[in-house]
Amino acid sequence: MKRAILILMALAFGIWSNAGGGEAIASRAAGKEATSEPLLFDTTRPPAEVTTPADGWSFRNHVIPVLTRLGCNSGACHGALAGKGGFKLTLRGYDPELDFNVLTRQTQGRRVNRNEPSRSLLLLKPTMTIGHGGGKRLDVGSLEYKVLSEWIAGGLTAPAESDARIVGLELSQRSLTLGTGAEAQLRVIARYSDNHREDVTRWVKYSTADAGVATVDDDGKIKVTGHGETAISLWYQSNVSFARVTNPWPREIRPEVFAASPRAGFIDDLVIARLQQLRIAPSDQSSDREFIRRAFLDATGTLPTPGEVAGFLADQSPQKRTKLIDSLLAREEYTDYWTNRFADTLLVSSRLLRDNAMWSFYNWIREGVRTNKPYDRMVREIVTANGNTLENGAANYYVLHKETTELNENFSMAFLGMSITCARCHNHPLEKWTQKQYYQMANLFARIGMKNGTRDGDVQVYSNPFGEVNHPRLGRPLPPAPLDGQTLAFDATIDRREHLANWLTSPSNPYFARSFVNRVWKNFMGRGLVEAVDDMRATNPASNEELLAALTKDFTDHGFDLRHLTRTIMNSAAYQRSATPNETNTQDERYYSRYIPRRLPAEALLDGISQVTGVPTEFAGQPPGTRAMQIPDAKLANYFLTVFGKPPRLITVESERTAEPSVAQALHTINGETLNQKLRSPGGLVDSFVRLGVSDEMAVHHLYLAALSRPPRPDEEARLLAAIRQSDSRRQAIEDIAWALLTSKEFLFNH
Repeated sequence: MKRAILILMALAFGIWSNAGGGEAIASRAAGKEATSEPLLFDTTRPPAEVTTPADGWSFRNHVIPVLTRLGCNSGACHGALAGKGGFKLTLRGYDPELDFNVLTRQTQGRRVNRNEPSRSLLLLKPTMTIGHGGGKRLDVGSLEYKVLSEWIAGGLTAPAESDARIVGLELSQRSLTLGTGAEAQLRVIARYSDNHREDVTRWVKYSTADAGVATVDDDGKIKVTGHGETAISLWYQSNVSFARVTNPWPREIRPEVFAASPRAGFIDDLVIARLQQLRIAPSDQSSDREFIRRAFLDATGTLPTPGEVAGFLADQSPQKRTKLIDSLLAREEYTDYWTNRFADTLLVSSRLLRDNAMWSFYNWIREGVRTNKPYDRMVREIVTANGNTLENGAANYYVLHKETTELNENFSMAFLGMSITCARCHNHPLEKWTQKQYYQMANLFARIGMKNGTRDGDVQVYSNPFGEVNHPRLGRPLPPAPLDGQTLAFDATIDRREHLANWLTSPSNPYFARSFVNRVWKNFMGRGLVEAVDDMRATNPASNEELLAALTKDFTDHGFDLRHLTRTIMNSAAYQRSATPNETNTQDERYYSRYIPRRLPAEALLDGISQVTGVPTEFAGQPPGTRAMQIPDAKLANYFLTVFGKPPRLITVESERTAEPSVAQALHTINGETLNQKLRSPGGLVDSFVRLGVSDEMAVHHLYLAALSRPPRPDEEARLLAAIRQSDSRRQAIEDIAWALLTSKEFLFNH
């Protein structure tokens, strides 16, 4: 009875959550053996009350965390590349063995004094007993002082292979809902490989994703500063986790508002649930004219024609949006659009490929998109590609990445949505990936062979039976293994890339499908559930984790089908909401209470101008009528596309494509040759209006439908018709109207 009362009290006060501690309590309540031992010690207690472990303080598990807490091994101090004052530690203690030697063997051992620990430089300098360039870092009598001095007095125990290793972090509270000004104390428990647990709250590195919502101090105390939601990230010995803090806006929204909001499936259920939690009312649904333009641009990168707009607006069928979506997914423009998106990620370019090889790679991608090849199969074919690059386009991926480290990093960015570049030199400071894991992953690519054929662009890609990548510090190779995946023996006969592909494309892989789903979601919704889409760190959680998990499961359950994923998102009420904000969601760009307007991609913008003016853009080396979205090569001399952010495809990073406004964009739009030449061009739309005697009313209506997918409002039409009739040059007046429409925000943005 006493045990049951204690358990109920713990649950009632929210002491434990599903972060791990709750599972231990639940197992005890069910009469099962607990999964972990009681706490070894508690860092939240006063130093004098903290009991020294029976086998002494561990250099790996106690001394290193203390040095990290004090900032001694940070990049700004002794963890810098060259160290400080002749004293160099590994960044955040990623190599305990090396740090132990530096502390105990260098400078004739003066940094530690076993006979008189208090006379050790390791204690004298950070306490400012003697001068220290880094200032005071340590108080005599503190827990950190106790750990360091007792470790020295206890004989300078070295790190050993037998040391218990941290296997995870438990949080006292994974999710907190608090009001402005409220405070809460996180408690963090480390679980170790020998099943013991230690309180490490005091030594964890904390950070907040949004200080405007909540701040966190060095001891894990949270203070709520504003409304919204943020993640509090935790980093401890290359283990990462986060807690979510929510502070709903102080307004009342009637439950009927959320109950009446349209829903088309699980996406809307999960979006509405989050909006209701935060007290954000969703915007109304978009109008038909808004929806058709949005759907065309997001799915195909093209504008609907005036005839398509008129036909859609006239259609009275309640299923017309669903039918439109299905028709868009069957168009060649859909294939062109997604081929271009894949080509960005896979870096298709003649900078490193011969023209024929570049076309081979591009055509291979395009055929996969056209036939709706499952995404897992498409990526598997890239990862395991062998053979002639002119016959197997996928093999060109390896020609683009001849350096193993470059391949390792771009591969992780493209297919896992995460950067592991930091781990090339040291343990990742923001993620759990270690330098050893980096080189184990890199070793999966160590046996890729290439030799030139008889023709330009003809490269034979094959698997070598030998080849390793050495860990730079250890001077030897490590057993190849995917990130968090199963290690492969050095003498295994399986192609290492097959092993990688099996891990990568498994439905149980926690990164692969999730990363791709997030990219596709951003394409349609304007912002990734995880933003940026190639920053899918554990400490950068999704704005709606439940939704991302549900979308990922649906995607894998349907065979990694891009068209299915696209159709699911586009049919949701969340996607079909208006971009017009209401009084509650003006600032919301995270929770999808409204559609997020964004500028058109460079290719869609140029193609749209060409379509509206009736004057195709000519591209060197391309057949007449080729659209910007159909160009395979990033190495293209086109000023407009460069200025408006077409990526050069040098590295796999989302920020290569930019939608940020610039002075060059404004000048080129206002006075550049691209738009003005198309408006003046013989045979163009304006020229045709004048030559064929099209009425002023018809000209204005056509331009509005072509550029904005809507007819002009009565006041707009009246002003423009008056301007044409008062102008000395009818042609110039129509050109000016077309120019004004094509430089307006309404045209430049998808909304």
